[in-house]
Amino acid sequence: MGVRIDKWLWSIRLYKTRSISTDACKSGRVTIGGKSVKASKEINIGDIIDIRKDNIQYKVKVLQLSEKRMGAALVDGFREDLTLQEEYDKMKAIKSGTFEYRNRGLGRPSKKDRRNLNSFKNI
Repeated sequence: MGVRIDKWLWSIRLYKTRSISTDACKSGRVTIGGKSVKASKEINIGDIIDIRKDNIQYKVKVLQLSEKRMGAALVDGFREDLTLQEEYDKMKAIKSGTFEYRNRGLGRPSKKDRRNLNSFKNI
């Protein structure tokens, strides 16, 4: 007996809501063995699932089945993360390059601040 893939992805906290998990399956971002799966596809222990989320290709192996959402500390017993380290490095590079830190309460950058940032980036 298997568990629906959308319920399992939601229960192991890969997606915040079950409807987001279902939408990911419908749009072809979740695959098993290179084939897109429907949200109603039943998975079994040992299946390897590929998930494309936030420009990253995650790979997860099913260790146990669950239909109920669990605490974050328990998730590692239900899945094995097979995602390549390069994918995590890519995510870190995307996050670090797009955000400029500003102290709270300073508001938007002024024209002078923007010019300074642009001149710093062009160096």
